[in-house]
Amino acid sequence: MFNNFRLSMAWLHTWFGLVMGFVLMVVFFFGALSVFDREIDRWAIPQTRFEPQPMPSFDRMLRPIFESMQPDAANVEQARSRVNGPMAKEFPVKSWGAYTTHRDPVLGIFAGFELPNAKDPEDTVWGLRTVDPRNGQTLPDDHLKIGSQFFYPLHYSLNLNWMNFGIWIVGFAALIMLVALVSGVVMHRKIFRELFTFRPKKHTQRSALDLHNLTGVVALPFHFIFAFSGLVIFGATYYFPVTHTQLHPLHELHEKHEAEETGLPHERAGVAGPLASVDAMVAEAQRRWAEAGKAGDVGFLNVQHVGDANSYVSIYRAGTDRIALVGDGIHFKGATGEVLRVDPPLTAVASVNTFLTGLHLQHFRHWLLRWLYVLGGLSGCVCIATGFIFFVEKRKRQHARQGASGARWVDGFAVATVTGMVVAALAMLIANRLLPEQMPAGWAGKGDWERYAFWGAWVLAFLHGLWRTAPVAQARMAPAWREQCWAIAVLAVAAVLLNWVTTGDHLLRTIGAGYWPVAGLDLAILASAAIAVLAACRLKRRTDAAPLADAAQDPGHQGATGRHPETARA
Repeated sequence: MFNNFRLSMAWLHTWFGLVMGFVLMVVFFFGALSVFDREIDRWAIPQTRFEPQPMPSFDRMLRPIFESMQPDAANVEQARSRVNGPMAKEFPVKSWGAYTTHRDPVLGIFAGFELPNAKDPEDTVWGLRTVDPRNGQTLPDDHLKIGSQFFYPLHYSLNLNWMNFGIWIVGFAALIMLVALVSGVVMHRKIFRELFTFRPKKHTQRSALDLHNLTGVVALPFHFIFAFSGLVIFGATYYFPVTHTQLHPLHELHEKHEAEETGLPHERAGVAGPLASVDAMVAEAQRRWAEAGKAGDVGFLNVQHVGDANSYVSIYRAGTDRIALVGDGIHFKGATGEVLRVDPPLTAVASVNTFLTGLHLQHFRHWLLRWLYVLGGLSGCVCIATGFIFFVEKRKRQHARQGASGARWVDGFAVATVTGMVVAALAMLIANRLLPEQMPAGWAGKGDWERYAFWGAWVLAFLHGLWRTAPVAQARMAPAWREQCWAIAVLAVAAVLLNWVTTGDHLLRTIGAGYWPVAGLDLAILASAAIAVLAACRLKRRTDAAPLADAAQDPGHQGATGRHPETARA
């Protein structure tokens, strides 16, 4: 089929990259945004614009809140198909938990409840609360945390939750990305020279290829590690869940043996029991961490078998001082507060797994490294986008002569994916600032309308891209790119201005106060507007120069050599 191995790798790189590039573009872009998902949350929910807080007192603040919690009505409704007979009226509590990070101003807490008459005896329904850790006040839960509840899951699941379909698509795309990276290295014989080669003043095809090679080579380790670590994170849970499917009975037996070895009860005793001071347990855990020379911030606190004699409390360290996602858990007997278990050092295999997981999820406290993550994600976006452009530019004249429309369709999908998703993200932020805090009775919640704004804007960008890429079928440049760049610039400025008008937090105020979560996002949005304007102006110049370039490639304008300029250059 191919003359040599390198050509076969080039075919593999081109077509695998093209087909899955549209998914990977979304993964990279929203992965870059997810590095600062908590900061985006604060921009979207002005009530949370205060400094991050440590885990508050369990005894004085959290316990009364937990004791008042019930399963969310939506979770109970979703569970109706998972029970035999009618739904119960009461749900005994099973567990309590609280989780926070060094970037969270608010505290997310949850309670698990038994599901009586459930088809699966281990089934659970959940109650969720968002709490202001400064005073224990419960904050509205109907406000969508755009960063952590929409952009972040969009990065790894495309928000297609039916049968985890989106996670499977992203996993397949990550696997294809590894293939594309390896085949790209094989097909580029002068890969190190391409690290220093970029000719922006050349014609579009040459410039796009140079930038594609440059961003691909510079961020090659980043792209490879993150595709691989993403597969590792979801491998055992979603892609090969043998412990929860084929080996489910063995998994249950292993959990019981593990409970016997660790001293952590697997089952409830069925006898009521008290809960000792959890604050005293937290103090003991922090003392032990300090003796080991580790930071003592609590990241996760969990109470299992609530109200039972077998209850126990697990306290995990935030672990922001290292890359590996290690909790250094210490477990206490609920009734007395005595230490039941201290998690031992990890095995070599487990250490590698926690390092790769922590490297991908970046819970560490290192701002420069976080920004390098953003640059790595955006470089992936540039690499994929320029690959689309090169594909179209290389083929559009040939397709125009043949009367084919393949290049036009690829360009239309590329516009919708590259600039369209930016338009959609900005439209969502604008909707967040325009919609009232409480929607009228009978209407969907504010978060639902924000989602509608996102998907609606993306559909419009997609339709516009297909419509305005028609000139590609005549081997001309599509105006869709330039027009959507102008749309990005307008929407970006509008988002920043609306944040000022609706909250009073303009840039002079947020920068002056050193409140960088909001100031940083405003500056990033304005930077995207500036880049969009520069891109639109450059595209305008390229469009104006295109007729001259077309004339130069006409057989009548080949010059004295009688050869095509590209052939002469070669």
